[in-house]
Amino acid sequence: MKVLPALTLAAACATALPLTVTAQEWPSKPVRILVGSAPGGGTDAMARAVADRLGPLLKQSVVVENRPGASNTMAADVTAKSNDGHTLLMGVSTAHAIAPHLLKLAYDSDKDLVPVAFVGAVPNVLVVNNALPVDSVQSLVELAKSQPGKLNYATSGSGSTQHIAAELFKDQAGVFITHIPYRGSGPALVDLIGGQVQMSFDTMPSVVGQIKSGRIKALAVASASRNPQLPTVPTMAEAGLKGVEMSAWYGIYMPAATPKAVQDRVYGEVTKVLAMPETQTRLGAIGADLTPMTQAQFAAFHAAENKRYAELIAKKNIKLE
Repeated sequence: MKVLPALTLAAACATALPLTVTAQEWPSKPVRILVGSAPGGGTDAMARAVADRLGPLLKQSVVVENRPGASNTMAADVTAKSNDGHTLLMGVSTAHAIAPHLLKLAYDSDKDLVPVAFVGAVPNVLVVNNALPVDSVQSLVELAKSQPGKLNYATSGSGSTQHIAAELFKDQAGVFITHIPYRGSGPALVDLIGGQVQMSFDTMPSVVGQIKSGRIKALAVASASRNPQLPTVPTMAEAGLKGVEMSAWYGIYMPAATPKAVQDRVYGEVTKVLAMPETQTRLGAIGADLTPMTQAQFAAFHAAENKRYAELIAKKNIKLE
């Protein structure tokens, strides 16, 4: 068994959050919110919307730190193993409900992390490069069938909601398109606009601004109903492909050893942030649904989504390239 040197052990104990800490004593230093993708994506947008308003409530600075890679799980891994008591994670369904069924993780998502505050959910949107000669889902399907394997689709990484949505699309439409994974939605969107890839099923926060500015075309939203931010864009079902529904959800997670008093404090303050008109306007503008949940409801939702994606991945035989 490896024994820590005395000084190292003392330092670890000094930085760890005491299990008896009270909500009033926390935070005692700046708080960081880790994000598992590059700047410019949906997870990053959600984290910054919360961080900007959370700091004044906690009377400490709250910084967003991007740790992209491995289907958003690098940030989750760092959070799970942190012991400073001041590290939060803006979790996303990719890392907490999908990756555990596709990757061998160095942490246990269900045991090492605890869901604290649900933030919201956004639909995925089928978008294409402006130069692609299609104006509907049906014309895209026809083009893909005429050029098997020649069309590429970008994602924020293997195992993301973008990846699974595209695999559902391929299955329902009977087409073969090639997956090009990126380290986050930001760089994927750059190449989509530039024409290096032709299409994506990215999340609403990542693409809504580019759609409205005319830099990319939206063909359909992968939700049960149309999104208020894109009222003229049909759902996938309306466009002729049923069963292609996909959304990404986000929430604050903390290390499982975090004292319940601190979890309650974070839940309460994040709930206040989400109730602010400024936050609702900001997140509503990127198509987010901010349905509130208690911490217990979020934990139950996390478990249900984990089970749903496990069954979906097994049924569709989805694997990482």
